[in-house]
Amino acid sequence: MRRDGNPEFIEALARGLDVLRCFPPGTESMTLSEIATATGLARPTARRILITLEQLGYVRSGERGFSLTPRVLDLGTAYVGSMNLWELARPHLRELVAQTGESCSVAQLDGSDIVYVARVAVPKLVTLAVTVGTRFPALQTSLGKVLLAALSREELDKVLAEPSRSGVTPRWNPARDEIDAVLRDVRAKGWAVTDQDLALGIRSVAAPVRDGDGNAVAAVNVNAHAAETTAETLVEHHLPLLLRTAGAISADWAAWRARPLETVDGAG
Repeated sequence: MRRDGNPEFIEALARGLDVLRCFPPGTESMTLSEIATATGLARPTARRILITLEQLGYVRSGERGFSLTPRVLDLGTAYVGSMNLWELARPHLRELVAQTGESCSVAQLDGSDIVYVARVAVPKLVTLAVTVGTRFPALQTSLGKVLLAALSREELDKVLAEPSRSGVTPRWNPARDEIDAVLRDVRAKGWAVTDQDLALGIRSVAAPVRDGDGNAVAAVNVNAHAAETTAETLVEHHLPLLLRTAGAISADWAAWRARPLETVDGAG
């Protein structure tokens, strides 16, 4: 039924938005039954909407149900707000920027791209502009290498088969055996570095942000201009600071996700 008397109201669109908005803060995934209950939709209707949203890239299905993807950022800031990642990362990023004098960011994986979800920048000349919501091919970024290295072989095959939607043509386009070797090295070290793989002048180092179960839920990096910062400076000076920052954000993330929730009866 229409929610008002406006004949122009599109109920199907409203139901789709209801599904995207029904994920409570701190809830990573929901089952079909939970989504149907939360939205007041019949299970077949909720299922068709979820299939549509999955094909459009706004949700993904898994063993525990359905979860939102970073593509929801294309609709606004709802994704960042629901995960609370920006509020958690901001003070740590600011401190890291103060220590390194470089721009620092947090990103998550969306298909074969990374999407920036938090950033504290310093005014420097860079080849590519970056803001919250910017996407780049994952493989050619330090942030993306960290996140790709955390995937299973099957997940990695699926991700690499997807075309990038960033509109950016990277400088480095390796064969699959080289990709596997690079990601093995990242897994062994626990961090990743890139030296102008994406575009001329961009050099960065990244480390994973993990949840309480040790899963890589995001990555944080220090980004520098190649003309100003050497690769040695990135690894020898910035990396230890970055690893501490990644650990601090991970600890805050795990604590926030594990926080007790209390429901108060308003009738009292």
